[in-house]
Amino acid sequence: MFLYIIIQSLKMCKRSRAAAKGRNVTMMKRTLAPLLLFVLLTLLLPLLAAALTPAAGGGAVVFSPASASAAANRAAPGALSAAADTVKLLDSGSGEVITMPLRDYLIGAAASELPISFQKEAFKAQIVAAHSYALASRDAQAAAPDAALKGAWFKAGPARHEGTILPAGLKALWGERYDANYTYVAALVDEVGGEVLLYDGKPAFAAYHAISNGKTETSEAVWGRALPYWVSVGSPLDATSPDYEKTVTLSAQDVYDKLNLAFLALDLRGKPSEWFGAPVRDAAGYIQTMPVGGQTLPGTELRAALGLRSADFDVAVGADNQFTFTTRGYGHGVGLSQYGANAMAVAGKTYREILAAYYPGTMLGSAS
Repeated sequence: MFLYIIIQSLKMCKRSRAAAKGRNVTMMKRTLAPLLLFVLLTLLLPLLAAALTPAAGGGAVVFSPASASAAANRAAPGALSAAADTVKLLDSGSGEVITMPLRDYLIGAAASELPISFQKEAFKAQIVAAHSYALASRDAQAAAPDAALKGAWFKAGPARHEGTILPAGLKALWGERYDANYTYVAALVDEVGGEVLLYDGKPAFAAYHAISNGKTETSEAVWGRALPYWVSVGSPLDATSPDYEKTVTLSAQDVYDKLNLAFLALDLRGKPSEWFGAPVRDAAGYIQTMPVGGQTLPGTELRAALGLRSADFDVAVGADNQFTFTTRGYGHGVGLSQYGANAMAVAGKTYREILAAYYPGTMLGSAS
């Protein structure tokens, strides 16, 4: 091939010299220069390409668009690379310890916590938070085991879609949309499942809840334990949720029974309108304490005893002694607000920005 090119080039040169009779030398140079450059490049380019081609196993490596994409995914920071890692949880329904693959746990955690209609960035934030919480719980149990957990890291109710869902439960949850929904959520887990939130180099207890009252709650107000990243932050978009404010009505007998079941020695002999006093609220607006039946009770315990959605609530008693409780928000209020995260994602925020907003002082890092 190369010999043929050289011969043809020489013939063209001869014709050029013949045609150059009567012309000046400059014109002939203009004709010969491009031809010589073409010959030189034709000879050198194949040699250069061969020198740059990597060898693998005695043969050339062939990259297709699909394999290049797969390689990029494998190398992407935060990608879930340790698919064989497991999570140990105590099933609050059966009392059994379940060991499940980390990937399955994260898919189930995302599916149990968020509706499939939520934005991708909200899902990513939830996946990282769930992973971080699991590893922080693992480390806490390694340092000071809780015998009630039977060797598990934390408690969850997969059958009730609390904390996570087992793979078989996803089919029942999604029905005919199972394949599409599973593919959607699994791809997000594979993308960010290797990332966790770190504080001081250790996995952070990344708590989360459904809807705040407009501000998230401090951890000491709920669990009596202060952590630097469990602080109150603004989450004003929560107020746009259709489930932000809810009202529940209970009879005086229902309230009486619930309170006496949860607390000892309450004095509820007077009129129902006199059972509850004026609450003391914390800086985030949740009830810190409230006088009830002659005692001062924590707002979080009242919320649990009465089965209310939030510790930010108002109490009203009608002429018929019916109690009306109006709540704002849904959940304990600590950490990431899931509705707030989705609202931020709709506004164009990334999962990194969402996590930084709800867990100030933490940083993203690789799971270990």
